[in-house]
Amino acid sequence: MLLYSRYILRTFFRFFGLSLAAFVGLYLLVEFFERIDDFIEYHASIGLSISYFVNKTPLIITQVAPLACLMSVFMTLGSFTRTGELTAMHAGGISLGRIAGPLLRTGLYLSLIILAANEFVVPSSVKRARHILATEVRGGPAVTYKRDKIWLRHNEQILNIRLASPKQQTLEGITLLTFNDQFRVTQRLDAAKATFTDNRWLCRQVVFRTFDPASGNLTSERNLAQKMVNLPVSPDDFKIPGSKRNEDLSISELRHLARKLRKEGYNATRFQVDMHARIAAPFACLVMAFLGIPFAIRKGRGTSLALGIAVSVGIGAIYFILHAALLAFGYSGAFPPVIAAWGANVLFLLFGCWLFLYGEET
Repeated sequence: MLLYSRYILRTFFRFFGLSLAAFVGLYLLVEFFERIDDFIEYHASIGLSISYFVNKTPLIITQVAPLACLMSVFMTLGSFTRTGELTAMHAGGISLGRIAGPLLRTGLYLSLIILAANEFVVPSSVKRARHILATEVRGGPAVTYKRDKIWLRHNEQILNIRLASPKQQTLEGITLLTFNDQFRVTQRLDAAKATFTDNRWLCRQVVFRTFDPASGNLTSERNLAQKMVNLPVSPDDFKIPGSKRNEDLSISELRHLARKLRKEGYNATRFQVDMHARIAAPFACLVMAFLGIPFAIRKGRGTSLALGIAVSVGIGAIYFILHAALLAFGYSGAFPPVIAAWGANVLFLLFGCWLFLYGEET
């Protein structure tokens, strides 16, 4: 590695370490004040409290690393400009591309590290933190969500649900069988989807059949656009031990579940969006590193720590708001999952290109 590259990276990692520690510390401080009432109310031990925050830290690092990367690039080049070192590098024949190269490569490496963490570290640590808070601190059962292949029996009814989404309060692929005392089917209801409304389920694309209990022959069949049904379940009934929420799933698990549901004819949009978002989010480090270069050059000698913090937080807030909005459009089906997940990265990358071009013109 060239001498100037080592110098640039040494300066970058000094700012990156400080920035990452500051952002993680602020995040943990907010999390502490949100959870302190639970720890006090349930008399949680200090060791248990520390274990909770330790398990939350990998998720926090992956979320704030792009902000730290942006601030570090901004401060690194800003400090070089303020001290005249950037001018000296240019005078020595080192182009802006060669100066930015080590920073962009580092942004790419950080993105790949976070991508690996999202696959192998973050899901298990998030699940462990949730378990500590819900079970070991509050003393409740180990509760998460079951999502598919559900069979339930209630009195004279058997209910089969292909896919349950408790957070969205929806069911898909519903079959409800009603029996008589001789365990003969008298009614069968099939519905493509149901939404929980006013303590009842609004079923859509319903097929309602009745049968002769003696012979088992079909006596009537009705097709309904929608029908209110008193299913013997509520969204809370799907909170049972041993399953996972989307936040606890790795990228490969999300991909497997999305493919399985799509192959069986069910709506897998939410899982596809989450899968692509889990892949796209780490590359915000690379995008932020790229975006920080023209910002630092344009500010020149006016770069300061306060300005670096303000720019980083401002750009980061805009990025996360845009990213969340695009994901919401993806969940609703308005945008394809790939566009919803990668849209914010592409838009900010184009904005960085515009800053470069505008800076060259002026």
